[in-house]
Amino acid sequence: MGSFQDLGISDALAEVLSSQGINEPFEVQVESIPPSMEGKDVSCRAPTGSGKTLAFGLPMLEKVSFAEPNRPRALILTPTRELAEQIYGVLKPLARVIDRTVGTIYGGVSYKNQYRALERGLDIVVACPGRLLDLMERGAVVLKDVEVVIIDEADRMADMGFMEPVCDILDRCLPDRQTVLFSATLDDEVGDLIKRYQREPVRLEVGAEEVSITDMEHHFWLMPHAKKSPISAELIRNCGRTIIFCRTRLGVERVNDELLDDGLGVRGLHGGLSQRQRDRAMQAFKHGECMALVATDVAARGLDVEGVNCVIHYDPPENGKAYKHRSGRTARGGASGVVVSLVQRPQKKMYHRLQKNVGVNVDFTPPDFGSLPTFEVEYIPPEPRSRGRRDGGRRDGGRRDGGRRDGGGGGYGRRDGGRRDGGGGGYGRRDGGRRDGGRRDGGGGNYGRRDGGRPDYNRNERNQRDGGYRRGDDRGNDGGSQNDRRDNSGEREGGNRRNDNQRGNDRNDNRGGRQGGRDGGGGGYNQRGNDRRENRGGRDGGRRGEPREDSGYHGRSAPSRENNSRSEDSGEKKEHTGKRAPPPRPRSGPRPSRANFSRRRGSPPRSFKRKK
Repeated sequence: MGSFQDLGISDALAEVLSSQGINEPFEVQVESIPPSMEGKDVSCRAPTGSGKTLAFGLPMLEKVSFAEPNRPRALILTPTRELAEQIYGVLKPLARVIDRTVGTIYGGVSYKNQYRALERGLDIVVACPGRLLDLMERGAVVLKDVEVVIIDEADRMADMGFMEPVCDILDRCLPDRQTVLFSATLDDEVGDLIKRYQREPVRLEVGAEEVSITDMEHHFWLMPHAKKSPISAELIRNCGRTIIFCRTRLGVERVNDELLDDGLGVRGLHGGLSQRQRDRAMQAFKHGECMALVATDVAARGLDVEGVNCVIHYDPPENGKAYKHRSGRTARGGASGVVVSLVQRPQKKMYHRLQKNVGVNVDFTPPDFGSLPTFEVEYIPPEPRSRGRRDGGRRDGGRRDGGRRDGGGGGYGRRDGGRRDGGGGGYGRRDGGRRDGGRRDGGGGNYGRRDGGRPDYNRNERNQRDGGYRRGDDRGNDGGSQNDRRDNSGEREGGNRRNDNQRGNDRNDNRGGRQGGRDGGGGGYNQRGNDRRENRGGRDGGRRGEPREDSGYHGRSAPSRENNSRSEDSGEKKEHTGKRAPPPRPRSGPRPSRANFSRRRGSPPRSFKRKK
């Protein structure tokens, strides 16, 4: 086929290729480099792995000129980040020799580094459409100076819905630019793109029209779903470097964890990972640091990884086209390969249609490892994982002790659901699990309430210590029993106190006005047995020792002594100044029980029906 110099490539670039072991051009390079060097538009159909990157990269490097800041001179559009990084890795050493700069633009990474690279000036930009449009809207990149546009994997962009962004990008480039397009197919939306944006393109077709799947062995093994993971692990041990394709991101993570537990070094790759994680997974697989790569269809197109011996369809592919591109990851460059589809019985009809679509006629059989070819396999154990990190990044969720470093209960994942002392779950409340079995004071769990059980000490000692149980702003003494209650009420002008103790069924109306006293009566309406007690405390502002004018009583409205008293001269009845009158009775019928007069806050008022 000659040499690269015969195609018009400079000696400097040819020396770099020779140092990499590339001395002769491939078929697609021989066909596409000459028209590209002449500045013509090219539309080429070529399969993945045929050498397309050098086919469009070498002529572009020979022609590209120096760029101004934020105004690149050449643009390469790719559908995925991995393909963009792969193209960048091929072009970077070539561009360094001729003093040109290459940069990447794609999502999933920080904007800062991309801003700085564009401000320094990038001659060639390898970009994904989404992030490139974002930077264009922010004013960080201008495409009016772009002379050459390369569209790689155009059919994949059409499948991913990138045709409209690609057209928007092409409309902003120079009208008389050179447009080069590479694709596995040149029909449907790709054909419309060619008609709209290319001028008299040179049409090239290299290799078979469809992805060739005849160079590898195909196996369709019937099994239940529970056997897929152990059989996949055994396939990896027999075949070596393997790519396992799953349909969803969660499926990738689940299969990856199961294979790690089986003692195999594997890496996961899907669109939900950050770009750094995806790069690390791809680099580890390319450099032989792991035995298998578990991936979604994001790794099925445009990635050239050498030495893949086996491809496993863990989940069925979407269609025949996806099956071909998945299977094309193995048996590359004339090597042998194995493609194994793990089929459940309900999926058998779907795989029958798939075989007819791709032109494969293989029987469905039970797993048979003896029918596989022999490969040289190097066992690679999984990397040591930090303790508690197998749960997808949670610090304590994946601990051996059930979520807490101390062995505490689960607690529904809350921070204190399991205490360091081994307490119960407590529904995730702060005190649901205490070191003493659920409560600070030894009491029951009480559904995790902080004060479900109070310290147990004698009531009389408490009264002697602080003058009674303090609740809120009020303090009072209650030292009697059920049949003997003592109510203290006092009018203290300088510290005098009047005690009035009654027993039985007496009702006490206590009013305490404190002008300088220390303690005031609590405001409330308490009914115990046959004894009702009303306390009125004169403390305004809620502070101790400060008098207040109004009563703390919030029950039925009580008339004031001074304002509502009536004179005897007018013949009007004088307001009762002693005990408070009982609540009014119903107009007719027997008097209901006292319990009916007291109701809880928020409950509807009781109604009394007349008895017949």
